[in-house]
Amino acid sequence: MLHHCFRFAFFLLLGLLAPVAAALAAPTLRYTLAMPAPQTHYFEVDAQLGGFTKAYTDVKLPVWAPGSYLVREFAKNVEGFEARAGAAKLTVEKINKNTWRVFHPKAKDFTVHYRVYAYELSVRTSFLDASHGYVNGSSVFMYPAENKDLASTLTVQPAPGWTQVSTSLLPAGGGAPFTFRSSSYDELADSPIEIGTHRVLQFEANGTPHTVAMYGQTQYDEGRLLTDMKRVCEEAHRVVGQNPLDRYVFIVHNIERGTGGLEHLYSTTLSVSRNAYATEAGYKGFLGLLAHEYFHLWNVKRIRPVALGPFDYDRENYTHMLWVSEGFTEYFSNLIVQRAGYATPQVYLGDLSNSITRVENTPGNKVQPVSESSFDAWIKYYRRSENSNNSEISYYDKGELVGAMLDLMIIQETKAQKSLDDVMRYLYARYYQQLKRGFTDAEFQDAVAKVAGRRFDEFFRTRVYDVQTLDYQTALGYAGLKLVTTPVSQDAALGADFSTTGGKVTVRGVQRDGSAWQGGLNVNDEVLALDGGRISEDPNKLLAGRAPGTPVKLLVVREGRVQEVTFPLLPSAAQRYRIEQAANPTPEQQVVLAKWLPVKS
Repeated sequence: MLHHCFRFAFFLLLGLLAPVAAALAAPTLRYTLAMPAPQTHYFEVDAQLGGFTKAYTDVKLPVWAPGSYLVREFAKNVEGFEARAGAAKLTVEKINKNTWRVFHPKAKDFTVHYRVYAYELSVRTSFLDASHGYVNGSSVFMYPAENKDLASTLTVQPAPGWTQVSTSLLPAGGGAPFTFRSSSYDELADSPIEIGTHRVLQFEANGTPHTVAMYGQTQYDEGRLLTDMKRVCEEAHRVVGQNPLDRYVFIVHNIERGTGGLEHLYSTTLSVSRNAYATEAGYKGFLGLLAHEYFHLWNVKRIRPVALGPFDYDRENYTHMLWVSEGFTEYFSNLIVQRAGYATPQVYLGDLSNSITRVENTPGNKVQPVSESSFDAWIKYYRRSENSNNSEISYYDKGELVGAMLDLMIIQETKAQKSLDDVMRYLYARYYQQLKRGFTDAEFQDAVAKVAGRRFDEFFRTRVYDVQTLDYQTALGYAGLKLVTTPVSQDAALGADFSTTGGKVTVRGVQRDGSAWQGGLNVNDEVLALDGGRISEDPNKLLAGRAPGTPVKLLVVREGRVQEVTFPLLPSAAQRYRIEQAANPTPEQQVVLAKWLPVKS
C-alpha cells in the first residue's frame, strides 16, 4: 500500500513539474534595435533566440508589408548577417532570397546580427536619418520560420539625444526603458515605431487613449487638431458600433509632400504635407486621410477577406476583395467626414460626382473589372506604366462607387431601416467575433443579402466581376437625386499627354481609342513640329478650339529617326458628371436621402 502511495506521489509530482519543464524548454526571442550612427541610415538588429533544439534554424525577412500589396523584396537592404553562440561564430547559409539558415547543432541559444539600410521615407518602408527613425516591422525584423507565433520582446536603443519612442506595442514591464512585448511576429510586424524627438499629443475617444506622434516642423492649432481627431474617431466608431481597442497610436510624418497612410492593428502611419494644416482644403484632406486609415482598424484589420490573414510573408496573398477592403474604406471615410459635420451633404455629393467623373473617364474602367483590379494589385496597382489608365481601374476609386450604389440599394430595399453600415456590423460580429476568420467572396454577397432581404447576384456578376457601367441613375433616384452628364468640351481632342522639359516635347501617354491612339502617335515620341511649325510647348494648347475632323500633322523623332504622323482629330470623349436634386422628390425618396446623408445638427 505504501509502495502505491509513493508511486502516486511520484507521478503527481511529475504531472505538476511537466508544465514548468515545458515552459523552461519553450523557445524565446528577444530583439534589440540600435541606431548608433543614424546619419548613415543603418539600423543594427540583434535577435537572441533561446531554446531552439534542432540542428539548424531558418530565419526569414518578409518580402512585403501588409496593407501594401506589392512584393518589395526587403531582404535587398540587409547587410552583414552573422550568427553566434556565445563567442563562437556559427555557420550560416542563405538558402533563398529572404531566408538565412543558421547551423547550431550544439547550441540551443544563439544570436543573429544584421544591418538594415533604411532610407525610403514612406508609410510602407523604414527610414533613418539624423532627424528621426521610423520602423515598419516587416522590413526590419526577421523571424524564425517555424515559430512565427512566438512571443517576443523588443528593446529600442535610440540614437544619442533622442528621447521619444512611439509605438502601439505594449511595454514589457520590469522597468527597462523602451522595451516592449509582442504576442507573435504578426503583432510585431504590424506595430510601426517612431523614434526621435517628436512631439507627443494625447486624446481619448470611445473610452480609449489615443496617442499622436507628430514628426516634422509644421504649424497647426493643437486644440483644434485634437478636438477634430477625436470627433472623426468617434464618428468612425458609430459605423460598426464595436470598439476593439485598448489603445491606438497615430504616427504622423509632416514632410514636404505627403504620400498617404498605412493601417495597422492598433495604429496607423500618416504621411502628410507639412503645409496641409494651413488651408481648409488641406485640413479637410488630412481629416479624410485620418478617417480612411482609422476606419481600417475595423475594415481590413478585423473585417477582412479570408486571404488577408494570417499572412504569408514569403509571397503574394491574393484576394478579389480589395474593392471592399480599400474601396469601401474610402467610401466610409468620406461619409464619416460628412457625418461628423465637416462637409455638408451638398459638398459630399460634389466630391462623389468628382469620383464618378474620374472613374468613368478612365478607359481602363471598360477593360478591367474591379475584382480583377483587386486580384492583380500585386503586379499592376503599384507598378503603373504609360498604359495603366487604358487597361486598369483603381479598386479604391471604383470600390468607393460600388459601395455608394450598394448602400443606396440596401436602404431602398429595407425602406431605410438598414444600410451598408449594417453589413459591416454583421461581418464584424459573424466573422471576426464568432468565427475568428475572414470571409470569402460568396460569404460577402451572402452578408449583403442577409441585411438587404434580397440577393444582388446580378449586380455583383455584371458590375463587380465584369465591366458593365454602374447604374447610377437608378440608385441615386432612390434618394431623389439624378446624375447629369455634360461633355467637357465640344472641341476635338488629341488624346495624348506630353512632358515639356528643356524645350523638348515628348509624348508621355496616349489615351485608348483617342485621336493619337488611332493615328499611331507613340509614347516617347519627341514632337518637333505641328502642321509645319516648330513647337516647344504642349500641343494640346496649340490645338485648343479645333473642330472634330480637322487633320493634324506632327513631325516626330522616334528611335532616332524623323518621321511624319498625320491623322484627323476626333471629338473629345470626356464627360463631366454632376449629382443634382431631382424635381419634387417623393416622401419615400426623402426618407432614403435622410438615411444616406443625415444632416448634422
